[in-house]
Amino acid sequence: MAIRVFKYNSKEAKNFIKKLENRVESVPVKIEKEVKRIGEKVKKEGDRALIEYTLKFDEVLINSEELKIKEEEIEKAYSEISQTLLSAIRLAVEKVKKFHLKGISYSWFEQEEKGIILGQIIRPVESVGLYIPGGKGGETPLISTVVMSAVPANLAGVKKIVMVSPPRKDKTLHPALLVAAREAGVREIYRVGGPWSIFGLAYGTENLPKVDMICGPGNIYVTLAKKLVSSFVGIDILAGPSEVLIIADESAPPDFIVWDLLAQAEHDPYSLSVLITNSTKLAKEVKEKLSLALKEGTRSEIAKKALAKRGGIILVKDLKVAFEISNLIAPEHLEIMVENPWEWLYLVKNAGVIFLGAYTPEAIGDYIAGPNHILPTMGLSRFASALTTEKFLKKINFMQYSFTALKKEAQAVISLAEAENLPFHAQAVKIRLERGIEGGFEK
Repeated sequence: MAIRVFKYNSKEAKNFIKKLENRVESVPVKIEKEVKRIGEKVKKEGDRALIEYTLKFDEVLINSEELKIKEEEIEKAYSEISQTLLSAIRLAVEKVKKFHLKGISYSWFEQEEKGIILGQIIRPVESVGLYIPGGKGGETPLISTVVMSAVPANLAGVKKIVMVSPPRKDKTLHPALLVAAREAGVREIYRVGGPWSIFGLAYGTENLPKVDMICGPGNIYVTLAKKLVSSFVGIDILAGPSEVLIIADESAPPDFIVWDLLAQAEHDPYSLSVLITNSTKLAKEVKEKLSLALKEGTRSEIAKKALAKRGGIILVKDLKVAFEISNLIAPEHLEIMVENPWEWLYLVKNAGVIFLGAYTPEAIGDYIAGPNHILPTMGLSRFASALTTEKFLKKINFMQYSFTALKKEAQAVISLAEAENLPFHAQAVKIRLERGIEGGFEK
């Protein structure tokens, strides 16, 4: 299969860009009804529903007492992974922690002027549930997602961090997931997945705790479940298929581009993999090498479908146009693989995360670099950001006025209240003017 090449300003290119720009897709009514039914059953039946759906969809029979992973299982997991993998997990935790420490906010207050004190209290969310997909049969554990979601929550000071993930056929979770969870600060782990686990975390069951916030990616069913509970439980973001957009000039090695495009395409048949370049030579080489590379990978069939749906090479005459197109598409991952990439950084308006230079592959951001890989997809980077410690923190404003300070601003408040036809608001100020004490906070 050959990737499509579009010349900018052609009708085909415009249609392709418009299609990517409007790639948020509606959920089929049938799926939405099915997920709603699951939610209603979990709310009504609790553990019984979790067990029934786990048997039906994951083909694993568990009982209520087996939902929670025991401490000895976690301890055993450490002996079931290699020291090399353990070191990699610990390095990832360390790097993610170091980066996210810089984003923590702290409570503050100040005396704006005499008699007025304003401030903000920062408080962490009390409890968070992390959803970690099990991968194919639980054998492709998303270790990095555990780290990326648990570390910021832990740094924010969340007291109760729990994790859910679909069990393997033998009822276990992959040992690497258990180790990563413990290293990243997860307190409790449950062997349950799918949309029913999202509803379980939102409503609470006999053995699965109710939480205040739910984080983590999943398939369309899991994503829809998160959307349905988001009116009364916090969520991180509604994630879609993975995306990469690469802006490159003739200096970029075509092999690097090929494997970066495929690194996203192998995730999902709806993944986005796009190259925008001003080099006809580079476009030709990438197209040729991509066809050859697809013959090598074990996930080639998935990648081929993704490239057919949302893959393409767009040829432009000016790199400035490349950035204009990129800002319209608002990709999850943006790679700038050009000479002197820092000179072009100012043109980026919309992107989940940016990778500068030929030796900064998207994969380094997935695992080790430090910035979070839980990112806005489907063009949501127009207004949304990566997951940070801020997501797990609440900001509670406070204020205090003395009588003198209130008296100074009272008429403005009264005028605004009366203009909004809220006389009781105005009276609440007037009564204080009548009974207050000069210079005091109370009578």
